[in-house]
Amino acid sequence: MEQCILIYEDDRDLLELCKIILTGPGRTIKTFNRCENIISDVERFHPDLILMDLWIPEIGGKKAIELVKEDKSNDHIAVILFSANAEIEQISDDIGANDFLKKPFDLMNFKKTVEKHLCN
Repeated sequence: MEQCILIYEDDRDLLELCKIILTGPGRTIKTFNRCENIISDVERFHPDLILMDLWIPEIGGKKAIELVKEDKSNDHIAVILFSANAEIEQISDDIGANDFLKKPFDLMNFKKTVEKHLCN
């Protein structure tokens, strides 16, 4: 079955790097540099996993994930929050994200973290 990953990151270079690392057979990657349309994106693409930058325009990653998590039919979607914010672990816990990555992150750890949540 095809896996779908949505990546939200306003740094275009990092967004492209994440897409390159995660692209593979049986996987669809959709990238966005803003997150205000996250609910319609989720409805349209039915993701298995969302990678969300904390400080992304317009509404910010925290609010975007809170909107997704409000709908219990989205409980199956794994969410990984990533940021350079020193409190990323606490913010991740507060909004119910499945995991977090502190920027800058190690590329192997990035891939391993994503794969862990796609296999669950």
